[in-house]
Amino acid sequence: MVINLEPVFQKQKIGIGKRKEAIARVFLVPGTGNLLINKIPGEKYLQYNTFYLNTIWAPLKILKLEKQYDIIAILNGGGLTGQTEAIQLGVTRFLCNLDNANRGILKPYGFLTRDARIKERKKYGLRKARKAPQYSKR
Repeated sequence: MVINLEPVFQKQKIGIGKRKEAIARVFLVPGTGNLLINKIPGEKYLQYNTFYLNTIWAPLKILKLEKQYDIIAILNGGGLTGQTEAIQLGVTRFLCNLDNANRGILKPYGFLTRDARIKERKKYGLRKARKAPQYSKR
């Protein structure tokens, strides 16, 4: 399945979502409800995990638009959970750019909140951020 993505990427509106180390650039194009992640079908990319798929489609399902748009996402970094939540935030931001009335509908569900938790840095004298070497009294 080869899709020409050039006209899509020239649009001004783009939804950018971040979570942990994952960054997602999301485009919504009129379609039939397909998901394309890094030029791979979304179901295959997310290993057919229904939780991940439901997380991505949740904002569109609330607005009853899931069969009207295709989601095209370009991902960098992170794992599948972080990437999934980054796509969800990107989709939500894109929907708010399309129509400002969507913001009031999606905000109570917490879709517009950027989860700012990131990995804590490693400290000197420790093995990880908080894990210390084993203590020996004698």
